[in-house]
Amino acid sequence: MRQDTRLSRLLHVLLHMAQTDAPMTSQQIALTLGSNAVVVRRIMAGLRDGGYVESERGHGGGWRITRRTDEITVLDVYRSLGSPDLFAFGFSNPKPHCLVEQSVNAAVEDTIRSATTSILEQFGALRLSQIEAEVRDRMPSRAMRCADH
Repeated sequence: MRQDTRLSRLLHVLLHMAQTDAPMTSQQIALTLGSNAVVVRRIMAGLRDGGYVESERGHGGGWRITRRTDEITVLDVYRSLGSPDLFAFGFSNPKPHCLVEQSVNAAVEDTIRSATTSILEQFGALRLSQIEAEVRDRMPSRAMRCADH
């Protein structure tokens, strides 16, 4: 099963954007993510709609972060992606007649609901500035740069 990496990738990009005043083009972001500019524009649109980034067309244009990292939570970024499912589990029959399957579905559904609530609460409490501080702790004498870009 393929994992959805959009959340971690957007957090990565936002933290790089926060370190520069220069805009980042969709192509630059795509190179950073190993993706393509069309995909970048699609996922950045949710951040733009939420007021976390802005884009400018033309020469010298690109994407800029519009809020400080202490004003953006991981939950904000997650919601900008359309709040995708956190878990890939599903039911073979969502409305079964079998009492055993009804009980299994109820137990799994309750557990997933509880886990989802917990994760979203943690996402809401985690600010980009906290991740940024951890990056600084890891690389105290270097700029926030990745080995591959």
